[in-house]
Amino acid sequence: MANYTAADIKALREQTGAGMLDVKKALDEADGDRTKATDILRIKGLKGVTKREGRSASNGLVTASVDGGVGTLVEVNCETDFVAKNPTFIELAAVVLKQAVDSKAADAEMLLASAIDGKTVKEILDDANATIGEKIEVRRVARIEAPQVVSYLHKTNPDLPAQIGVLFAYEGGDEQLGRDIAMHIAAFSPTVLTRAEISAETVANERRLAQETAKEEGKPEAALPKIVEGRVNGYFAENVLLEQKYAKDQKKQVQAVLKEAGAQGQSFARFRVGA
Repeated sequence: MANYTAADIKALREQTGAGMLDVKKALDEADGDRTKATDILRIKGLKGVTKREGRSASNGLVTASVDGGVGTLVEVNCETDFVAKNPTFIELAAVVLKQAVDSKAADAEMLLASAIDGKTVKEILDDANATIGEKIEVRRVARIEAPQVVSYLHKTNPDLPAQIGVLFAYEGGDEQLGRDIAMHIAAFSPTVLTRAEISAETVANERRLAQETAKEEGKPEAALPKIVEGRVNGYFAENVLLEQKYAKDQKKQVQAVLKEAGAQGQSFARFRVGA
């Protein structure tokens, strides 16, 4: 008879994030010894790392750090929401975030190549991949420097870690203003700070689509220029942070709110897990 209990299965699942069947098999093989079972899960898991490389890691979390005028945002992915809320995975994400801050990583490639106690972050993730039995990866990293930086993390599901993370960099105004704008970014998902950041090709394509759509709708030829211009401006209003209607006061644009507070937005980063 197996020399372990249901409590041992639960504890090992929480420790490693591995599936129930894998945990039971490991405990059987280790005759109930949890330390040996953990090693077995890791050894067997390493064999499957390559097989898991092509699998989709669309769950996970976003985590952030702000130290003075430097903000760091990291998205760490896994395959299932079970692992996303596992303490082992959450602790791993905290280690990865700290390394992103310490290494001043500006992107995922730089972070993965950096080392902690002689092991690269990529190797650390592979070890976790092996133990947990899921594909674990760092998808994105953002690093922002400015006179003032705030972060905001939002849970789309109360049972899971934060799925949306924002960094907002600005100058002037107070921290509450910055946090309010960061919350707005989380909710309204702008893609750029100003319309100048949108390529001429994108604007031209939006103008073409607006014109073709208006013609399909049978709009009068004389009215097309005004209709097209209105729809292109609508595209800007949807995608440009400064031109969006402010979440807390829909009568004002974000740029007006900043101006009234004597502040100026400089940049932002927004990650949503899997998006």
